[in-house]
Amino acid sequence: MVAPCVRTASLWCFLVSTPRDLGVMNAGAFLFLSIAVVIAVLDWLAVSIGNRFMEYIFKPLTMVALVCVAMSIDPSSESARWLMLIGLLLSMAGDIFLMLPSDLFVPGLASFLLAHILYVVALAALGVSLGGVVMGLVVAVVAALVVGRRIVDGAAAADRALRIPVIAYMGAISAMVTFAFGTAVFFAIVGALLFFISDAVLGWTRFVSQFSRSRQLVMVTYHLGQMGLVLALI
Repeated sequence: MVAPCVRTASLWCFLVSTPRDLGVMNAGAFLFLSIAVVIAVLDWLAVSIGNRFMEYIFKPLTMVALVCVAMSIDPSSESARWLMLIGLLLSMAGDIFLMLPSDLFVPGLASFLLAHILYVVALAALGVSLGGVVMGLVVAVVAALVVGRRIVDGAAAADRALRIPVIAYMGAISAMVTFAFGTAVFFAIVGALLFFISDAVLGWTRFVSQFSRSRQLVMVTYHLGQMGLVLALI
């Protein structure tokens, strides 16, 4: 009875994991991560009290600090680090587009779409397994069917021209979740899921219906998701 269980567990570990060199969270990276957490909390506070001036400062600064983390860390993959860095910069551009008073939703969407594509390639560079990718694909498809379809329909109802861009974006972030599971790296999986939740809440409140504290939920899950993806480099 025990032997079959052991063999099954061993097979599962083989399917969902892949050998990879481990990076190092050095002192410099830890310092910048600590700074990023402090700045992110200040941004969450700004969102909670509705202080736009503070948001304009702390939202992009959080991403600057995360860029410093990615530059300082000793990564398991150098190519993944540079892909992640470009993705972080594109995310910062998307942040700026989306927080400005004028409606720059489409440029913001495009920036994050490109960022997710780079994150997907970065996660692939970390090494993925077939079993993990399959598991991630199942999670992503279920989430897309339950939440994504409503968001796409709401976007199309608001503006028919948004249907294709929103579908493309949902595909990109679903691919990120899929490849994050493929790495079998804890921080990658948690980071991708939190990022997905953040974008799902943002899309839901914009195109389906509003609910209280949604902006706070968007920002907390977004920042923690970005931190998780950066920490996947170690």
